[in-house]
Parts: sequence; C-alpha cells; structure tokens
Amino acid sequence: MKIVVCGRNGQVAQALQAQLVGLGELHVLGREQLDLAQPEALRGPLRQLAPDLIINAGAYTAVDQAEHEPERAFAINAHGPGVLAEEAARLGAPLIHYSTDYVFDGSKATPYTEQDAPNPLGVYGQSKLAGEQAIAAVAGQHLILRTSWVYSLYGRNFLLTLQRLLQEKPQLRIVDDQIGAPTWAASIAASTRVLVERWQAGQAGAWGTYHLTAQGETSWFGFAQAIAEQLKAQGLPCAELLPIPSSDYPTPARRPLNSRLDCSRLAHEWHIRLPHWQQALIDCLK
Repeated sequence: MKIVVCGRNGQVAQALQAQLVGLGELHVLGREQLDLAQPEALRGPLRQLAPDLIINAGAYTAVDQAEHEPERAFAINAHGPGVLAEEAARLGAPLIHYSTDYVFDGSKATPYTEQDAPNPLGVYGQSKLAGEQAIAAVAGQHLILRTSWVYSLYGRNFLLTLQRLLQEKPQLRIVDDQIGAPTWAASIAASTRVLVERWQAGQAGAWGTYHLTAQGETSWFGFAQAIAEQLKAQGLPCAELLPIPSSDYPTPARRPLNSRLDCSRLAHEWHIRLPHWQQALIDCLK
C-alpha cells in the first residue's frame, strides 16, 4: 500500500511518520512537493504518485494571523483539502483529514457532537469548516477527524511555550474560562494507524466526520498547572500561575469558551478511545 501524508513539518505529521511505519510505502510530503496554498498544483504530483491512501495533516493553524490572511487560510484549509478529496476519489483512495473544535462557537453547555451545527467565530474556524464541506461535497471515502488543543514536543504549541515561560517568568496569567481537552499529537497518530489497519482488514466503521480528542477536560489554566507540576517534579524553577478570564487577554480572533467534543461516535463505530489528557501529558513528557 502506498500512503501519502501531506504537511511534513506539522505536529501530527511528525507523529504519523513514527506511527505509520510498516503499514506500507510512506511518502511524507512538505510544501515543496505538495503546497496546499496552491490547490490546483496538487493534482499532478498526486496523480504521479497514485497513492492508495491520502492523509492530510497540513493546515494553516495561526488562529490570530488568519484574521489578517483570510485568502491564504482558505486556500490551505478549504480549497486544498477539496482538491485532495477530488483526487482521492479519482484514485479510489480514502482521505483522512484533521479538523478542529474551532468549527463551533463554544456557546453550548455540554460537549459538542457531530450532529451539532457548526458556527465558527473567526477566519481559522471558518476556513476549516469550509474544508470539511469541500471534502464532504466530493462524496468519496473520507474521515474528517476533529480534534482540539494539539500539543507535542515538536513545533509551536502550548506545552513547549509554557515550559519555557514557566522557567523564564516569575508570574504567568493564564485563561481559565476556555474548557477543552489537550490532545497529544502522538495519540492522534496512533489512533490514525488503528483506523488504517481496520480499513485494511475490512473492519472499517462508517465513513464521515468524527470527534477525536483525549478523554477528560480542563481549562488552559488547568493545563498550565499540570505542566508546572511536571517541571516542579524535576526540581526546575517554576512561575506563579494566576487564572484570568478571556476578557483580560484579548486576541484578534475570538476563541470558543467550550471546546469539549463528544467522542462517543468514534468509540461506537471504530472502537477507538484516546487516553485521558493527564496520562497522555505524562507519557509525552517521558
């Protein structure tokens, strides 16, 4: 089997490179080979490679910058995935694509299900939702996996930023009224491998959109506390943490206050459930 993974330098793509070993002939491609910002240019390389499976781990994820670069955000997050879906359907290959909790506005009091109506608050969420819609419109075999608060030991993310700031600053003010599930990129990649193995074995669940996050929930402040506890356990210096409301930390893009996603459909259809976020954080830091 020939597998193409788009977005070589992203957190999930980095994790996929380790997790997918042995499943087939793996082609992990960066923007030099597959530039999602140039959607029509994706067709030639894909037709030449003729993969049996396409996994799109590439995305425009600069949430605040997207407010100033909507055309680029939509090219990478919406138009590019639409072309991937068209080419996957042309090849008869499934497409696995990762999306986000930001397709919701966060006003619901309970975790969001796949049946809830999206209502993104900013350009990033709007572009990711448009990508979902473009993929679904092609009607090929696809999995859209919505996840949240992704972190790893690679790239730019909350974990690495907090580890640095906690050791540099005497005090940090962290938002405490946005609730979600921090999700380790390696957990996403490991579950993706299981999805591929079940598809290969003829044990696939239904195609479509699913929620894929760690179990449990916390705030950004709670996530920061957990990171601080791990640093303290190593005897490292650690800043004092102060909880603040989102209103005290204005950003160009609004964030959903409730980013919790109900993942029971994935557990029912594909028998996949990620570890609790606290255990995953410990495993990541090990």
